[in-house]
Amino acid sequence: MTTAMGAALRRIQLGNALSAFGNGFTVPYLYVYVAKVRDLGASTAGVVLAMLAVSALVVLPVTGRAIDRRGPLPVAIVGTVSAAAGALGLGLSASEPLVIVSAIALGAGIAVIQPALATMIVWCSTTVTRSRAFATQFFLNNLGLGVGGLVGGLLVDESHATSFVRLFAIEATMFLVLGAAIASVRLPRTPKVEDAVPTGERAKGAWRALFADRRMVWLCVLGFVLFFACYGQFESGLAAYATEVTRIPPATLGIALAANTAAIVAAQFVVLKLVERRRRSRVMALVGLIWTVAWIAAGLSGLVHGAQVVATTLLISTYALFGIGESMLSPTVAPLVADLAPASLIGQYNSAFALVKQLALAVGPAVGALMVGHGMYVAYIGMLVLCALGISGLALRLGRMLSPAQDDPRRAMASVPAPRAEAPERVAATM
Repeated sequence: MTTAMGAALRRIQLGNALSAFGNGFTVPYLYVYVAKVRDLGASTAGVVLAMLAVSALVVLPVTGRAIDRRGPLPVAIVGTVSAAAGALGLGLSASEPLVIVSAIALGAGIAVIQPALATMIVWCSTTVTRSRAFATQFFLNNLGLGVGGLVGGLLVDESHATSFVRLFAIEATMFLVLGAAIASVRLPRTPKVEDAVPTGERAKGAWRALFADRRMVWLCVLGFVLFFACYGQFESGLAAYATEVTRIPPATLGIALAANTAAIVAAQFVVLKLVERRRRSRVMALVGLIWTVAWIAAGLSGLVHGAQVVATTLLISTYALFGIGESMLSPTVAPLVADLAPASLIGQYNSAFALVKQLALAVGPAVGALMVGHGMYVAYIGMLVLCALGISGLALRLGRMLSPAQDDPRRAMASVPAPRAEAPERVAATM
């Protein structure tokens, strides 16, 4: 059983890494491609980016139901086909309607893949090994995106649309590789999810059951603040603050983003050893404190006028601190979602949390760009410092709701007494 689980998990992780590698080819260049290379203008590029988020918000509420009814594997395969079609469509489309339709297919496909893969990882791991499995997924995702972005930068040529067609074709191919990899996986039954394997029946009122779960609702609130205060600011508010207030050039902003990825890649497994044996709620609370320091550093970078080296160092430190916090969350949050879920609703819980993340990623950039765009710099930093401190408070409150096994599964399992072996004379007597 363990060998089968390990082989299935390795195949899932490999396919996921390759799809992230393909995605990295196009993510940094999508706006430029639509607005300038295809000459469709900034407005159309904005609509395309918005459609990626909107399509995800549309499909995620029904994705969990499909996963729990049909299993995660067929749902993930449908997602990879949709994402591949959308990526290839973006590369071949030269008109506004086709670009928008392709973006919808790509966004919907990626949104479906995420909770399906998360559910597959749950099925192929145990309560003890789950943290490491999700940490590995996060590590490979970031490594794949980073390497893909670097290789894509070497291949792209803004003056030739064919170079972008090549990038999108590579991305589409990698999604199909992911589909092929997971199609060959034989999902084992584990004690945690053995009742979740589809049997044609489904518990009624899945959303009602989820909303009635006070711990999951609290975790979703915490998740929204986490994603709003970090990922939701990377490409909008924080980037705008860095260029307009800290006054760093765009090239340096690229270095800051690279520092974020480097911190994740370098720290992930070191951090994993530190957090595996600690209470999940305390780890999330610590992330809030680390991000508080990060936002204070960002705020100070805008006040150090005349000392550009210091300001730049503070800003790059902000991105690096975010990376350390992210590496602490990857083995903590996703496994907790799985451990809170009833066996028949694992897909529903994963999809609901993915929906919360998507909402934060839709609201966060809008709020950040609006505040920085109107010169509300102090209020912007102050809001995010409060959000980071709020993460710590929400996490500690959640910890009081969780059972010992949910908050610290390793310690809870270690406290279970092992079955005593029979004395030799009794064994001999029975023989």
